Amino acid sequence: MSLAGRTYAIAGAGGALGPHVAWALLAAGANVALADRDQELLEGVVGTLPSDRVRSDAVDLLDPAESVRWCEAVTRRFGAVDGLLHLVGGWRGGTPLAEAPDDDWLVMHDLAIRTTQHTSRAFREQLAAAGPRGRFLLVSSLQAQAPGGRSAAYAAAKAAAETWTLALADDLKGTGATANVVVVNALVTPEQKEASPEKAFKTFQDVRDVAATLTFLCTDPARTMSGQRVVLAGAH
Repeated sequence: MSLAGRTYAIAGAGGALGPHVAWALLAAGANVALADRDQELLEGVVGTLPSDRVRSDAVDLLDPAESVRWCEAVTRRFGAVDGLLHLVGGWRGGTPLAEAPDDDWLVMHDLAIRTTQHTSRAFREQLAAAGPRGRFLLVSSLQAQAPGGRSAAYAAAKAAAETWTLALADDLKGTGATANVVVVNALVTPEQKEASPEKAFKTFQDVRDVAATLTFLCTDPARTMSGQRVVLAGAH
């Protein structure tokens, strides 16, 4: 389904999922605006995208003013922003809850919650102005609803980011724009599969499948979905 002429900002584009989401949106005809704090990772992604419909910016999404400036720059380049896909990742954990350092929470609070807050606030008016084309999509984890004792900080931060996104969906009511959460367990790339052909990766979600889901959620048939958790990870 065509997304021709529409523009989607991708936060955390330098991660494993970012290039595949950018490819999928470009293939559907959209413009993409990539942001990541790591300039080197960002340049690596841009180098794989043969299109003049790409913009990239090194942005510290922990700075609300930088998040606003990013939105303004994307709007100047493409005229409007139809969607924001929040792919910012990161993980801290592995230690029993009673022994986990406070730093785990501080890191995950920044990565999962503050970046979601800053990007959603910065782009909120653009998404609302896009009406039924407007999309906010957050990639989250099963841990948000089924936390493990060794990943309490990670799970709590993801749950908070999901809650913020569902609140944004309510805030956007009446504008036609939507906000949804896509839930995965763990991601696997084609390169990882090729490097370990003996592994089944049964509990992993292929980044290409996640990218296809995110792209579908940007299309017109998904315009009535809002405030939903789309769970791609399930029992195997």
